[in-house]
Amino acid sequence: MANLSMRSIRYDWHHGGPVVTQAIIAICVAAWLLEVVLRYLSPSLYASVVGGGLYAPYLAVAHPWSWLTSLFLHAQNPMHVGFNMLTLWMVGPTLERMMGHWSYLGLYLISGLGGAAGLSLWAWARADWSVSAYGASGALFGLFAALLVVYRRMGVELRSMLIWMAINFAMPLVIPNVAWQAHAGGFVVGGLLTVLLVSRMPGLQHASMRARMWTYGGAMVVVLAAVIVLCAKFAM
Repeated sequence: MANLSMRSIRYDWHHGGPVVTQAIIAICVAAWLLEVVLRYLSPSLYASVVGGGLYAPYLAVAHPWSWLTSLFLHAQNPMHVGFNMLTLWMVGPTLERMMGHWSYLGLYLISGLGGAAGLSLWAWARADWSVSAYGASGALFGLFAALLVVYRRMGVELRSMLIWMAINFAMPLVIPNVAWQAHAGGFVVGGLLTVLLVSRMPGLQHASMRARMWTYGGAMVVVLAAVIVLCAKFAM
């Protein structure tokens, strides 16, 4: 059975299957189940895991890993992880097939970093360092923006996608304590990165998708990390 599973994964990897999307979903669901178990068996350990894993702008320098770990943690309400994973399954496989597994993963993670930067900028602008966030939403909004850029470039009908995006953007209006700042940051960064990836910039017009991701994505990571660190300095 294990060999069959590995053979299936290798087949999907080489034939454009949603391997990375499935892996992200599996990690998020497993992390959520662990949170549920810890909350009932060891509330103190649960508080340590969530508190150390969520993203808080004022702790961005002290906890540099939190922008990544926060992408895989979700609230106890099953709707949070369920809705996010459903959304990921709706948009992720298409982008993964178009971009390739590693470039798609890069887009996802960099969009998540963009969500962290968006929250940090909001905390700095409002001088409100009490904000924090966890969940995959920032990265998901980056995928939304990426798909919007790609579909518009291809001339694909956007109505159904725009409706789904509008529902997600409206969530903070009906559900309290939703970090819309991370949504906005992820959307802007994911969209901008995708525009760069599909553009024909001099010197990179014949480069592979992976090479362009390393170039543009690497530059964006440096800029976003600088924004996060500079914002955190104001909280010290």
